[in-house]
Amino acid sequence: MKSLPRTVWALGLVSLFMDLSSELVHALLPVFMTVVLGASMVAVGVVEGIAEATASIVKVFSGALSDKLAHRKPLVALGYGLAALSKPLFPLAGSVALVLGARFMDRIGKGIRGAPRDALIADVTPEGQRGAAYGLRQALDTVGAVLGPLAAILLMLALASEVRTVLWFAVIPAVVSVLVLLLVVEEPGRSARQTTAQPVSRALREFGRHFWLVVALGAVMTLARFSEAFLVLRAQDLGIALAMVPSVLVVMNVVYTAIAYPAGIAADHGQRKALLVWGFAALIAADIVLGTTRDWFWFFGGIVLWGVHMGLTQGLLSTLVADAAPGRLRGTAFGVFHLVSGGALLAASVLAGWLWGAFGARWTFYAGAAFTALALAGLVLSSRPGSGGRARQPS
Repeated sequence: MKSLPRTVWALGLVSLFMDLSSELVHALLPVFMTVVLGASMVAVGVVEGIAEATASIVKVFSGALSDKLAHRKPLVALGYGLAALSKPLFPLAGSVALVLGARFMDRIGKGIRGAPRDALIADVTPEGQRGAAYGLRQALDTVGAVLGPLAAILLMLALASEVRTVLWFAVIPAVVSVLVLLLVVEEPGRSARQTTAQPVSRALREFGRHFWLVVALGAVMTLARFSEAFLVLRAQDLGIALAMVPSVLVVMNVVYTAIAYPAGIAADHGQRKALLVWGFAALIAADIVLGTTRDWFWFFGGIVLWGVHMGLTQGLLSTLVADAAPGRLRGTAFGVFHLVSGGALLAASVLAGWLWGAFGARWTFYAGAAFTALALAGLVLSSRPGSGGRARQPS
């Protein structure tokens, strides 16, 4: 198979270092909010949901702006820079409001960079290799998501579970991420893609039925999968030691990393519907196990299944969006996709927090399983937007 472009590898490394930083924070933030700051489960759900929804809203405008400017790297750099600047705010926070402010700034950065970065990958990668390209970037991103919680565990053990002190270490890989981006990532010139600028509202009318099916699929999938903060809280609920709670994200992301790139290659070879079906099935099984078990062995089995779901589906969704959108509107397309998915994540996270607080942890996961089962039934009964070799082809 032809090697992937250097920019894809570079963006993967940028994602790796930033995700190391972000997941170091994310692995400890739910515990920091509930144990140190005294926040409720609903508050955790609201903070996570608002943060992700904010990122999704910003992605629409940053994606459209990158299409208009025909230069994506400056927006990607701005987004990663804001995320890096937000990292010192977490250990400085003395209230849930300040945590929300830091998460808001971090997610604004994610929103600015997300759609232009994903569009840039499509710009530099031949269509027949996009599944592998998105799978590779996602795999490297998830390596960072493994190293972040591992670093959190080691630092918590070394520093006697001083959460604030540990959070300061997230600043270092965030700075490295920005440096790699500025020094290594390149983008094609203006002539390499069409640059006709137009308002978002007009661009939306150019997207075909297949694109909107992909958007709907992503929204339903996100609604069924609430914030991973609740996986961390479930570990604490089962009595796992505070310093070892980040191991939940380590296990999940090791599986995610192992599956993401092979799944991308499988997508390039016409296995898209199978990946979606098995991804939904893995999430249903994960939710049932996580909702019912009180045993640590089965709990981590559920975490493994969650990672299987992520590895099978997340890079695939990016591939489907890239293939379904016109090249000159890819930034806008990714922005719209992430906006709709972010709204679903906000609803899912708030609902998860309410169910947890009102009825107990198990009902949060049972609801996730129910939504996923409905989504799987809809996928099987509907037209097949992701099957076959190219995403543009009908089933």
